[in-house]
Amino acid sequence: MAAQVEIEDQTSVTNLDNGEIFDSTSDDADSSVSHAGSSFSSSSLILLGEGNPEHDVIKTCLLSGMGVVSSDTTIVTIRKNSSERGITTRAKFLAFRIFTDAVARKHGGDANVKYGWYAGSRDEIQRIISYGFSNRDVGKFENDGGSHGIGIHLVPSKCSLLAASATEQDEEGLRYLLLCRVILGKPEIIISGSKQSYPSSAEFDSGVDDLHNPRNYVIWSCNMNSCILPSYIVSFRSPRLRVSRGGFASRPSSPWVSFASLMSMLSTSMDPSRMNLIIRTYDDFRKRKIRRDQLVRKMREVAGDNLLAEIIKNHKNRNKVTN
Repeated sequence: MAAQVEIEDQTSVTNLDNGEIFDSTSDDADSSVSHAGSSFSSSSLILLGEGNPEHDVIKTCLLSGMGVVSSDTTIVTIRKNSSERGITTRAKFLAFRIFTDAVARKHGGDANVKYGWYAGSRDEIQRIISYGFSNRDVGKFENDGGSHGIGIHLVPSKCSLLAASATEQDEEGLRYLLLCRVILGKPEIIISGSKQSYPSSAEFDSGVDDLHNPRNYVIWSCNMNSCILPSYIVSFRSPRLRVSRGGFASRPSSPWVSFASLMSMLSTSMDPSRMNLIIRTYDDFRKRKIRRDQLVRKMREVAGDNLLAEIIKNHKNRNKVTN
């Protein structure tokens, strides 16, 4: 298994005075950089191609942290949120630099800026890129089965498996992660189950679950759009990625089917009224209005365990035949 790679450790990363993260290049001169495709509508996004230094650094980082499912994980696209595209985006980059300088002065020259993954749906990430984080994003990703404070939760760049485990694949089998620059400043330990929602004193700027080997960054809501800079969107496929207890992913040992496939199969076995109820619940889940366990509970309540078990079993048998 490849060693986990932290983006900050790679020589491709530089600290540039324009607020960008990697070496600035001309979009027209680099054939591995192009305009973003139709999947994301923001004009600030640039599609990075294979061979682009930024693309390759991020790809290596994500795959090195995927553990046992890294060999089954495929990077589909990496899009860069560029300060060169639009006055508003440029202003956000400059504001992030100002806050970086301010926190650095507060702590003797080191703002403790890191990379962190944020898990979300395509629409959710599109909204964050366009408008920033909002209260609806607070506390959405809490690994290890418990909350480490009430804020925006991200995970270190080398712990991509934890972030990927919080994603849900869409109808095309794609999952999405948002890679952000994060100003940690001086973090304080936030214990599991804590309901803390702001620094305990002016000495601290953020929260972590462990000071020496953090797996959870917590940026308080009051700082979420000044201390987090959305930088890259990664879409990927990882068909064997599963969520198990503690937030780790592993290869499945029991029958499994994606929610999208399950919805399709249920539609052929249920009456319209019950199916519409499940569709509405699934839509709430995709919009992050309800949790995964609430969706599962509603599906079991409406469809029944016997029908669900039969569908999953049939799906597994069909996969055996095709494989």
